[in-house]
Amino acid sequence: MKTVLITGCSSGFGLEIARHFLQEGWRVIATMRTPRADLLPASKNLQVVGLDVRDPDSIRSAVEAAGDIDVLVNNAGIGWLNALEGTSLDTAHDVFETNTLGTMAMMQAVLPGFRARKGGVVVNVSSSVTLKPLPLLSVYTASKAAVNAFTESVALELEPFNIRVRIVLPGRAPVTRFGENARTRMQASGGIPDAYGELARNVFAGWAGDTADLTQARDVVDAVWRAATDPNCPMRLYAGADAVALAA
Repeated sequence: MKTVLITGCSSGFGLEIARHFLQEGWRVIATMRTPRADLLPASKNLQVVGLDVRDPDSIRSAVEAAGDIDVLVNNAGIGWLNALEGTSLDTAHDVFETNTLGTMAMMQAVLPGFRARKGGVVVNVSSSVTLKPLPLLSVYTASKAAVNAFTESVALELEPFNIRVRIVLPGRAPVTRFGENARTRMQASGGIPDAYGELARNVFAGWAGDTADLTQARDVVDAVWRAATDPNCPMRLYAGADAVALAA
């Protein structure tokens, strides 16, 4: 039986990814900042573990509790929506600490075990927003673009150890709470500066009218599953019709 450790399983993509691996007969270490076993089907193959990717002690404890793992899925992330002028450096630091440095820290925690067992897979979940510049998403985009570049470089370091590293780039997915949470954080910080109000209204109106060919959770689950199980899959896997269109 193979084991997967997935970060950010309390909702959205992470929750659906965990369900799929359970259905496929894997041992699943589903991590989240506030553990809730009731979110997933009861199973002897499921272990729900508390984990905050910003906290080294939390990472160390979670990885130790998981034992030997075959696949790490770095799914945990936070969104941010605002103009650069409306973004404090403390907020930018929080976004990078979770999305970028959290991914690096998780990999550092599992790589010694992967090397000892002469193999393993890391799947880093990024975003298709890195494929096309969009206003009000500059800080978030930068954090995910860093994940892309970092992943492609570290993959070369790890290839000699039979450790495979891949990137999944989901498109826009209204089925998750990601965008809603990003707006909530933005409003709590004081909102978008008045100078950018008209731009923001136009952007939000465009998003509201763009409902065709958006990403579904199933698209992301399928891409992560392929990245985890297919040694011949490409470095980048685009999840969702809109992500595929942007890549083209």
